[in-house]
Amino acid sequence: MSAKTDKSANSPEYPAVEGRINLGWREWVALPDLDIARLKAKVDTGARTSCLHTFRTEPYTHNGERRVRFWVHPVQNNLHQVVECDALILDERNVCDSGGHRELRLVIQTRLVIGDAVWPVEMTLTNRDSMRFRMLLGRTAMAGRSAVYPEASYLAGEPALRTLK
Repeated sequence: MSAKTDKSANSPEYPAVEGRINLGWREWVALPDLDIARLKAKVDTGARTSCLHTFRTEPYTHNGERRVRFWVHPVQNNLHQVVECDALILDERNVCDSGGHRELRLVIQTRLVIGDAVWPVEMTLTNRDSMRFRMLLGRTAMAGRSAVYPEASYLAGEPALRTLK
């Protein structure tokens, strides 16, 4: 990393805003409800909704609830590491990707951990095999909670899973 992206979140260059977490253009996150302890996410203020890479999804109904089982490769270019997840389906939405293609996606809600902060986020599920990041953190999930410094990386540090115990 360059010196510009290796600075501390407490640097005068990245002043703290009360009640908000400082984020760079990419951050380490955790999704504890999905048993994903560490995942590199692109902070994307151009994306309305957050999305998570899944290479396989299986919607099903259990006790009258619509749910989805899905599988994630949490590390880019590593097809051997697989996490099997399960979540309640909140919705199905048409989403326009960065290439202008519309896709109907399942929407789930899960807890997101960035640094010491934890909050629920809505996330669409899609195949991101061709993309560099396994997750996009969209502006709806960040609204009112973060200050984004696009010249920086990893300002929040490692996800603090101890905050969930």
